[in-house]
Amino acid sequence: MFVKVRFAPSPTGFLHAGNARTAVITWLFCRQQNGHFLLRIDDTDRERSRDECEIAIEEGLTWLGLNWDQKENQKFRLERYNTVIEKLKADGRIYACYETPEELGLKRKTQLNRGVPPTYDRAGLSLTDEQKAKYEEQGRKPHWRFKMDEEAIEWDDLIRGPVKFNPSDLSDPVVLREDGTPLYHLCSVIDDVDFEITHVVRGEDHVSNTATHVQMFKAIHGQFPHFAHLSLIADAEGGKLSKRMGSLSIRDIQNKEGLEPMSVVSLMARLGSSDPIEAFTSVEPLIESFDFSKFSRSTPKFDSEELLRLNAKILHATEFSAVQERLSEMGLQEMDEAFWNAIRPNLEKLENAKEWWDMVHGNVTPIIDAEDKDFTAQASTLLPPAPWDENTFKTWIDQVKEESGRKGKTLFMPIRKALTGMEHGPELPNLMPLLGEEKTKARLNA
Repeated sequence: MFVKVRFAPSPTGFLHAGNARTAVITWLFCRQQNGHFLLRIDDTDRERSRDECEIAIEEGLTWLGLNWDQKENQKFRLERYNTVIEKLKADGRIYACYETPEELGLKRKTQLNRGVPPTYDRAGLSLTDEQKAKYEEQGRKPHWRFKMDEEAIEWDDLIRGPVKFNPSDLSDPVVLREDGTPLYHLCSVIDDVDFEITHVVRGEDHVSNTATHVQMFKAIHGQFPHFAHLSLIADAEGGKLSKRMGSLSIRDIQNKEGLEPMSVVSLMARLGSSDPIEAFTSVEPLIESFDFSKFSRSTPKFDSEELLRLNAKILHATEFSAVQERLSEMGLQEMDEAFWNAIRPNLEKLENAKEWWDMVHGNVTPIIDAEDKDFTAQASTLLPPAPWDENTFKTWIDQVKEESGRKGKTLFMPIRKALTGMEHGPELPNLMPLLGEEKTKARLNA
């Protein structure tokens, strides 16, 4: 089977971490199968859809490295939807209903009070032409529902396993608004049929929607695609995701948080699966290892701290050539590979590179405690002559240790504080050649 998948965001908001996970998993499966990836923009809701959101969605996918083979917008396919809708009306699978939202709410409340499922009572099916005409005279316009048949709904989900629904437990879904515009459900099914989608990946909150979609597929096409329903992600405590990171837009993760795209991809690709979450600098291992059977139905926890840890590990493994252009855009055109290799083990985000550059080349206030002043001055007199390399520090510190009698923290910490103005940072053997003899001596004697 030639695999065709789709990712179908609505441009009513920006791409966020939750639906980015669906995009990542769908894309990995598609690329593993050498399939076709369709980006479908679900923009039939013209009041809420925004061009800036569509642009941001595309930019977010591109930043994550998720390319697509084809793009379609639902707003350009309304004529096609109307053709199918008219046929379904003629077949008796779509029928008009005239209840107001208030009347539907009252029916729902009554059913709940009686302890029965709040499903639509199909009153629209029993309306006579005279009753419909009377509603029209009152200025009411109908909404239209898809009529579910009595056949049991079953499919073998790629994640949930066998799924079965009794149609009597489901309401006939609304597929056309009062203004005649089609809703997501039917449009999505028509698109999946027309573009020959073989696999649909979505969140488990769509399971009951899928049940109604199965019958729509059969009414239009006779068969339906494979489904994979992903469990929804929770925050680190198991609760609903907060806006801090979990529902943060990919645009914010990129720009405000300053994280690497592969940190997001690495986390989302494995979250909820039996594979360990690891830091990857490329997607190839994730593509090769992908398997829907590894995903469970349990609720995975999204820990923003884990995302930050992955980000740091990815930077620690990133070669200078991969970030040189971005460093130049940050004003660090003079940074070379040696400097990058010295500081990257201490980076959490790429923006931290500027802090270390300023620490080496800027005006740093050395920290020298009173009891260490004679020690750092003595250490400066033992500095070897330039040029320096990665072996210089060991040669020097061994001599300082011998002359001063210090060892351990009392040996290393005063020197680090004097040279960097802080208690942590890049390894001193890597840092000293960057500082050079003049700055090192000046800071030790400050």
